Amino acid sequence: MKKIKMIVGLGNPLNQYCNTRHNVGYWFINMLSNVHKISFKFKKSFLGYVSNITVNNHLIYLLRPHVFMNVSGFSVHAASSFYKIDLSDILIVRDELDLFPGIVKIKFGKSHNGHNGVRSIISHFSSKDDFMQLCIGIGRPTQKKNVSTFVLKKPTKKEGSIIKKAILEFILLTKDYIYKKKFLKNKKIIINK
Repeated sequence: MKKIKMIVGLGNPLNQYCNTRHNVGYWFINMLSNVHKISFKFKKSFLGYVSNITVNNHLIYLLRPHVFMNVSGFSVHAASSFYKIDLSDILIVRDELDLFPGIVKIKFGKSHNGHNGVRSIISHFSSKDDFMQLCIGIGRPTQKKNVSTFVLKKPTKKEGSIIKKAILEFILLTKDYIYKKKFLKNKKIIINK
């Protein structure tokens, strides 16, 4: 299929994680909903919040799983099964350690690159087709052993501002074409610090 039918923003559901680096997928989905002036409803059967937008007569479901990151697959699979959407037609939005804050990039393929939320999603789908991920740069800690602490902390005020600017620029740039895989495939946003 050549069109995105669902966009999933990954994060952790508790208030203590709301503004952390690991929750930038939630930031994206919330900012996207603000641009389109829509609200979410909790669906118990999906273990998450769902809504939809229509772009150029194309319906796209939005999902914000209300489960911890490492079990996101339960929510994504439940919603996609209900709406009959393949993994290859889902855009997964998540944090990326290998990109600096201010960089937002589309990744196309089959791998999770060590991201537990994406790993969980892949494990719940029998089809292992290529799918799209919107990777939002959060940078890396200086020591590898501090990764879990790093992602679960808030970015600095400057980093947070840069990340949000990059997200908004991506949303505005793709506003009319966010459902088109070909248009999204090579998209990359870099906000100067």
